[in-house]
Amino acid sequence: MASRRTRQDGSNGRARRDGRWRHVYGALDLGTNNCRLLVARPNRSGFRVIDAFSRTVRLGEGLGNVNSLSEPAMGRTIEALRLCRSKIERNGVTRLRAVATEACRRADNGMSFIARAREEARIDLEVIAPEEEAELALIGCSTLYDPPQGGRSFALLFDIGGGSTQIMWIRLHHAGAMPDAVDAEIIDCISVPCGVVTLSERFGCGEDGDGRASPELYGRICGHVRTLLATFDARHDISSHVRDGRVQMVGTSGTVTTLTGVFLDLPRYNRDRVDGRQLDFTELGSARDHLLALDRRDRAAHPCVGPERADLVLSGCAVLDAICGLWPVGRLRVADRGLREGILHGLMRTADRESLPAET
Repeated sequence: MASRRTRQDGSNGRARRDGRWRHVYGALDLGTNNCRLLVARPNRSGFRVIDAFSRTVRLGEGLGNVNSLSEPAMGRTIEALRLCRSKIERNGVTRLRAVATEACRRADNGMSFIARAREEARIDLEVIAPEEEAELALIGCSTLYDPPQGGRSFALLFDIGGGSTQIMWIRLHHAGAMPDAVDAEIIDCISVPCGVVTLSERFGCGEDGDGRASPELYGRICGHVRTLLATFDARHDISSHVRDGRVQMVGTSGTVTTLTGVFLDLPRYNRDRVDGRQLDFTELGSARDHLLALDRRDRAAHPCVGPERADLVLSGCAVLDAICGLWPVGRLRVADRGLREGILHGLMRTADRESLPAET
């Protein structure tokens, strides 16, 4: 796989009021489970979010059993996209990128749905490959990496989605004269078909008859995910680098942010308290154990879970356990950011390039 690099030293910023400064930006991410939008204006540190939207649409519902998007799921998603369109227009967005990921990649009728979204919601969705999804997540999380120790180190970045889980193996370098500037390069990435929706449909929700976690089902999900990751681990000898203490870990997913909110005992989810926080695996484990002890009703009532995710969070915890068990880094940086933020950075850089004088 070709190397890709991203810088977090701010070298792409511009002080003049052209290029990126002329626009309002929108980034829409349509996944297997959620439809999410960010609207932002540029500032000196990157951008400032001025509006946002998130809705659980479960576009990929049933996709693990039949290879097509269902009519109810498409209807829910079109309605969410219409709401996104109204926010885009209300905020005067002049640069928009809307992407669709695993559900539309997998479904036989994915492109038919894309056409329907264009016609009914006036949203022009672009189905992106797993490699580009990984690259955008890398850019979105670029400020979360610690400076490498000993001149060079590695990072694992993962995103537990609804239909798939992306794992990125990253090399980190010092960048420029600033001591905290980091250059991050994707060495390789893998997309495995084990997201919270697809796993819940394949194995059930991991519950027993009382709605609590079933240790047997939970263990089967963990084992299944670890099997899918074993080849990737061996290809790069990741476990050896972990044992040598040369790897840091960043997790961007609803599972990780939910567990962080549970650990902090937040009365309601608060992004400012969660994003960028670093947790030990033991702290994540205590939050996981708390959730596993709850039945579905109590999970749904938890302010950091809610009814829409109550039947999915156990599968997400199992994926996280598989990742942390295979690669016991010991600490995890939590990211409530990723693909949409990567899109915004890309849109602003494009606007900057367009403002440069044409070469003669």
